[in-house]
Amino acid sequence: MIITITGRKVNLRDSFKERVEKKLSKFDRLFEKEAQANVTVTLEKNRQTVEVTIRSGGMVYRAEETAFEMEEALDKVMDSLARQIRKNKTRLEKRLYASTIEDLYPEPVEEEADYQVVRTKRLPIKPLDVDEAILQMNLLGHEFFMFRNADTNEINVVYHRKNGDYGLLEPEAE
Repeated sequence: MIITITGRKVNLRDSFKERVEKKLSKFDRLFEKEAQANVTVTLEKNRQTVEVTIRSGGMVYRAEETAFEMEEALDKVMDSLARQIRKNKTRLEKRLYASTIEDLYPEPVEEEADYQVVRTKRLPIKPLDVDEAILQMNLLGHEFFMFRNADTNEINVVYHRKNGDYGLLEPEAE
């Protein structure tokens, strides 16, 4: 796994970087060698946020946690990633090395049934700028809102983040 560690508004100690590499090495058996792991540590008002994104085989696994200490946030984010993988084990078996998930994280998780679409909505999509899309999302009381970006003419999604900020999803060709 190729690991990139970035510190925003904080200098990262070598011991922390080693700890990140050691914790991510647990996932080496699950992903191919070309898998990319991006770890970003951000300091904001005495709180540390650790974000880990792993890209492998067209799949993206992401978790973000905040704590007063970056080591604590790292532990939480690794647990969160492990839960994601364990929860979706049956769906991920086709892409991951199936037997190693159980070996790595033997904690039982109730199996879920197949995904079921219970409602389909069709809606007209008119060009909006990002600010208008956020306003529309807030007026509707939704957590996300799909729209056609007036600047790029691409379909985008704005969404609420856990910390109260907003995010924007833009398509990108692989």
